[in-house]
Order: sequence, then C-alpha cells, then structure tokens
Amino acid sequence: MWSHRRIVWGPLLALLAAPAAAQLTVQITKGVADPIPVAIVPFGWSGEGAAPHDAAETIRADLERSGRFSALRRADMLEFPHTAAGVDAANWRLLKVDYVVVGRLIPLPDGRHEIQFELVNVLTGQRQLGQAIPAGRDALKMASHRASDVIFEKILGMRGAFATRVAYVAAEGPVQSRRYRLVVADSDGANARTVLQSSEPIMSPAWSPDATSLAYVSFEGGASSVYVQMLVSGQRIRVSARAGINGAPAFSPDGSKLALALSRRDGNVDIYVLILATQALTRLTDSPAIDTEPSWSPDGRSVYFTSDRGGGPQVYKVAATAGAPAQRVTFEGAYNARPRVAPDGKNLAVVTLDRGAYRIAVLDLERGGARVLTNGRLDESPSFAPNGAALIYATRDGRRGVLATASVDGRVQQRLAGGEGDIREPAWSPYLQ
Repeated sequence: MWSHRRIVWGPLLALLAAPAAAQLTVQITKGVADPIPVAIVPFGWSGEGAAPHDAAETIRADLERSGRFSALRRADMLEFPHTAAGVDAANWRLLKVDYVVVGRLIPLPDGRHEIQFELVNVLTGQRQLGQAIPAGRDALKMASHRASDVIFEKILGMRGAFATRVAYVAAEGPVQSRRYRLVVADSDGANARTVLQSSEPIMSPAWSPDATSLAYVSFEGGASSVYVQMLVSGQRIRVSARAGINGAPAFSPDGSKLALALSRRDGNVDIYVLILATQALTRLTDSPAIDTEPSWSPDGRSVYFTSDRGGGPQVYKVAATAGAPAQRVTFEGAYNARPRVAPDGKNLAVVTLDRGAYRIAVLDLERGGARVLTNGRLDESPSFAPNGAALIYATRDGRRGVLATASVDGRVQQRLAGGEGDIREPAWSPYLQ
C-alpha cells in the first residue's frame, strides 16, 4: 500500500520466523468477591496417541484468569462426560457448580482439528450453548481462547477478550549497552515472539484496527522515525522521518491514517494526521504548547491528545479536520495525560496524578466523573481491551518494569511479569480477524 516509501528488511522482522521471547506469567492480585463456580471437564479425544492440545485446560485458565470465575479441580470431579446429554446436573449441584463445560477434540480429514464444546446450566439442567471451532494443529491454543470468549459472553453477557494479543517493549541489559525488543504475545502472555530488536529505543507501539500491523517509533540512526510493520510478512515501512520529532503514532479506526506528534519547521510539537497511501499531512493543532499522545475516537471524527497549553498536562479533544478549535476534556487534578479511548467511546483512560503518585484513571465521557483504578507509584501507558472491560498498563515491581491489568469496574487486577529487564508500553490488540 505504501510502495513509494522506503521499505526496510531488518534481521528480525518476520514474526513467524522470529525467536521466542520470555513468556509472561499472570498472577491475579485482586478478583471478584463472589466468583462464579464452573467446571471445565477434560475434553474427549478420538484421534491416535495423545491429544495435541488440552483445550479444557486453556478454557479453565482463561476463565479463572478473568478473576470472575472459580473452576473446580479435576481431582474433585465425580464424572467426566464429553457431551451435554451426559451431564448429570444433580451430581454437579452437589459440588456447588453453576455451569459445566464439556467437549471433544475431533481430528478432521483435512489434517485440521475441531474443538466441539457445550455449556450446561447446572441449576436448570439446560444446555445453553453448543459450538464447534475448526483449527490447524498450530492454532488450537488460539481456537481454545475463542471458545473461552464464547463461554464468557454466554454467562456474563459481555464479549471476552482472550483470543487477542498484546504488544510491548522489553528493555534489557545495562544502560550503556541496553537492547530493546518489540514483542507480541497472546493475551495470557504465552507464545511471546520478538518482532524487532535494536540497540536504540523502541517506543509507542500501536495496533492497526485489523490487528495485522504495528506502528511504532524507532530511534535507529539516532533520530526518531515512525514505522509500520506487517506482522506476518515482516515487511516494514518507514512512514515518517521528518526533521524533528516523529512520535506517538495512532491508527485511525479505518486503518488508512495515522495521528502523529510532529515538530515541523517551527520546532513546536503538534498533532498531525498522516494519510498512509499518499503521505498527505493535515495539521490538527497549532499552539505554542506541547501537543502530543493522540488517540482517535471510535468514529474517527475526533482526536484526543495531551497538551500543556493550560499550564500543565491535560487532555483535549479536536475534530480531525484542519483549523478546528480544541476543547479541554479533563479538569480534575493537576496532571492528566496519555488519553486512550474505550472501543465503545464511553470511557477515557488517562494517567493521572493521584496523592503524589501517577496512576491509571478512567473518565466516564457520557456522565462525567472519574475512577482511579490502580495503586502503583508510576503507572503509565494504559490500553483498553477490545471489549472495553479492562485495561493493560505498565507499572513497577521494585526496580523492574512489569505489565498489569485492571478491570474498568475496579474489581479485578492482575500482574504480568516476564524475565529480566524492564517491560513497558503495552498495547492490547483489537479482535483478531
């Protein structure tokens, strides 16, 4: 799409060929007080040898990781049915289980497999869900995440976000010889793959709306440039290397444009919109203040950004057309920055100064009011899950940077820790196509 621009093929560009990165481990630090009791029965397997994947275990881990479910141990199960017809609701009621998930993994003639699963409401004895998801052998983990999404939505009425990915930057080694890696992992921290590594900083990863590409800032050559990288092919395109600052890329909802923070001839940092196919630039702000960290509204008509034009960092909103006036959005507190809009446009996440610490807060854009979700000292870089129900952000664990998640209602919190070094700047992907 951008063949007229410079195409760069680096040593570690192809995601499929990239080396595995250290896996993140998930620890639930806060869950709901009354999790829903469920049982995920081991799935049947009709093929030869051992099953290629334990789909039931992935579903169990997903539901428990949400902080909203409590799963019965396999050792405590009284029976192991593989279909809803074989579920004896009375037996499961004795174990104080509300829902039972049963299923089978079926080999298909074309070499793929099919995950068949059913959900039974133990209290009523009724089958509430039955579905089959085909997948290749290497995609069974992601297919199991998709099954978790379906089950989560059927029980809670809210789409799950297990079959998604997160991108983040890992920095390792001493300051004088630090290495930076751009990493993509499944939402549970598994299957972490290094997309790019560099001796110069990598910053601000942002997903395309179809989750096939990442935009980011690289300081290769000692100056900031914005790249877009296709994850499957590994093709990498430098889309902005203008004199001065090239920073904070954010894809428009239709994927055709990037909002950027650029400093042009006057040296001042303002918000611009770049049309990727033509390289046409539109300047949205023209202020002597620093305007940065753009984030699109879901309808693509507006851009939220951080500006110190009022004397300190606050969030403003401007129409995505030249010459429109900016409107201030945040008024509570002396510091509100790094705005990120929820997928439904109802909430806005910001980094706020709260009792002397930088924490993540969510503002209700429809009714007003804000809720501080985190309790760290240096929490930053919030990014919404595609269902809008949770955020991932960067925080500190002693001297190390780690990732964490928090539900928007404040009831569930998790910590995602990796190996050595700092982990920072997370971005939660849209739903995978």
